[in-house]
Amino acid sequence: MSEEEKNTIRQLTRLQRRVLGTLMEKGFTTPDQYPMTIKGAMTGCNQKSNRDPVTEYSEAEVADALEQLRQQGLVAEIYTDGGRAVRYRHYARHKFDFNEAQFAIICELLLRGRQQPGELRTRASRMVRIDSQEQLKADLQSLQDKGFVQSNGPLERRGVEVDHTFYLPKENMTMAAGNFAADDEPASSSPSAAAMAPRATNPASSLPAASAPEPGLLRALQSQLDLMQSNVMSLQAALEKTQDRIERIERELGLS
Repeated sequence: MSEEEKNTIRQLTRLQRRVLGTLMEKGFTTPDQYPMTIKGAMTGCNQKSNRDPVTEYSEAEVADALEQLRQQGLVAEIYTDGGRAVRYRHYARHKFDFNEAQFAIICELLLRGRQQPGELRTRASRMVRIDSQEQLKADLQSLQDKGFVQSNGPLERRGVEVDHTFYLPKENMTMAAGNFAADDEPASSSPSAAAMAPRATNPASSLPAASAPEPGLLRALQSQLDLMQSNVMSLQAALEKTQDRIERIERELGLS
């Protein structure tokens, strides 16, 4: 397959992403159970570990997604000697020019969505060894340059999150630049432009500095922030489940 034919697939439905990610993961982690039957793929899609959100796709839905992926050249049917059930293998390597670490990175993002590079490296290393955060960032930068990874800030920033870009436009999952604290600036051996720039005169600079907040107040604020983040994650999971049901109904009605 020529280079020109690679990297052309840019959008996948939520179910297609889960099915493809599952096939990719099992190809890496359990090669003795791969290629997979439809039932095995369904079980892998709906497993409670290494998935976000946890889903309840039916065997028929997974079969439909496998057929859709087959038509795109991302999946092939495999008939093994003595095997009674057809099995499925992903052909992502035929459609994208990623290296093995990048395939593992994309696989994890398909199965879990946005996450920070540190946790992404830990999870992707289940499949392919990633020796350092520098290697991870280099692979992420390459994927970002090709348009398959997005982030909410520079990859050097602490606290940055990354995600894949295979979403449909209607999902509205484009990441915007995040807000980072001043001490989250990447370390540099040379003074930053901001540090070298002359400081503007500020009448308020002669005022005494505000006292540091009490530790108890900081803990209370952090607790409230953690609770808000937990609520947001719960709402996001509920929204995705609702979107899954809508897509299921659309498929049953022949609207998609």
